[in-house]
Amino acid sequence: MRQIDTLFERYGESHQNPFNKRVHWVCVPLITFSLLGLLWAASPWLALAFAVFALGFYLRLSVPIALGMLVLAGSMLLLLSVLPEVLYTSLAIFVLAWIGQFIGHKVEGKKPSFFDDLKFLLVGPAWLLGFVYRRLQIRY
Repeated sequence: MRQIDTLFERYGESHQNPFNKRVHWVCVPLITFSLLGLLWAASPWLALAFAVFALGFYLRLSVPIALGMLVLAGSMLLLLSVLPEVLYTSLAIFVLAWIGQFIGHKVEGKKPSFFDDLKFLLVGPAWLLGFVYRRLQIRY
């Protein structure tokens, strides 16, 4: 089995509950956006460096996933570049989205995957993109 399939399978083990899955569809992209926003508020170069690091991680797993994440990260960075107030907006989104995540996992009855391995913080967005790819019949 490919590493990406193994990671998606392991991530999916703590994301079986339909409510928790819906929460993740909202909160994971918001956390990704707000994390980039917090980094952007410190320095746009820092946000860009983190995006490049994450894209390197995705590239090792799957070129199609990396390309999709490139489009998503680029779109988020572009939006951040035109937001008038990045820091406080990102901070509010970050806190609220994490509260949502923990509520989802409370309902699920399982701890978040990243408690076992921090790389699952990067796997979450790719896991969602994997669902989109499968729906569109795009091989990753």
